[in-house]
Amino acid sequence: MPVVTSHAPGSFCWVDLSTTDAEASKNFYSRLLGWTSIDNPAGEGMVYSMMQKDGKNVCGLYEMVPGMEGVPPHWSSYISVPDVDAAVEKATAAGGSVIMGPGDVFEAGRMAFVADPTGAVFGMWQPGEHIGAELIYAPGALGWNELYTHEPDAAAGFYDTIFGWSRAVNQPGDQGHDYHEFTNDGNPVGGMLQIRPEWGEVPPNWSVYFCVDDCAASLAEAEGMGAEVIVPLTRVENIQFAFLKDPQGVYVGIAQVMG
Repeated sequence: MPVVTSHAPGSFCWVDLSTTDAEASKNFYSRLLGWTSIDNPAGEGMVYSMMQKDGKNVCGLYEMVPGMEGVPPHWSSYISVPDVDAAVEKATAAGGSVIMGPGDVFEAGRMAFVADPTGAVFGMWQPGEHIGAELIYAPGALGWNELYTHEPDAAAGFYDTIFGWSRAVNQPGDQGHDYHEFTNDGNPVGGMLQIRPEWGEVPPNWSVYFCVDDCAASLAEAEGMGAEVIVPLTRVENIQFAFLKDPQGVYVGIAQVMG
């Protein structure tokens, strides 16, 4: 199993869910992905749940608090950095906007949220006691992060400036649409698609995909629990995936590496 003890700077290290109903979300994802939870007080009546797979932290989950009205429930993606304050300075100089922070999260680490110049928001995490996910690329764990934006060239230039990412462009399968793959020091780190008119009113965002053993079975199980299928079961090369909206209205992907 891909157990990790550290994350390379410039790689995605953590995701967490902001939900309108923490218990319902924990039930949905625990059944779908085999998670257990450890609830931790996080101040001002907030509880931050560490979601685990096989005893390893895979992501976080918390119920949205008063003051977050108007913000839709969502998954947030975090990129590991050695110095979050320096990274924020680079991001703002490159056209990004600070949404929150930088600030300490107890002894766990230091974080900030930034919007890239195209409007997609992401977190940056400087690890302290918490490195981020302890399990990746395994069933029930984070498998991929994908950026949807109206301006892929502007986004690619920004992430290259901040994190040193390189970009390759191809057209997967017969879809006829460019797919952009980011690499960090030669390692795949995420993907990017340009938002298309037929998608409707989709804001720029980073989405997450979790690995599953059997994508078709997991999709059927998710539907049975009230999820809405956004992208049906699809195969591109050796990856089978689907994209759905969970019962609390949060978009999320599931993916399986085929033999």
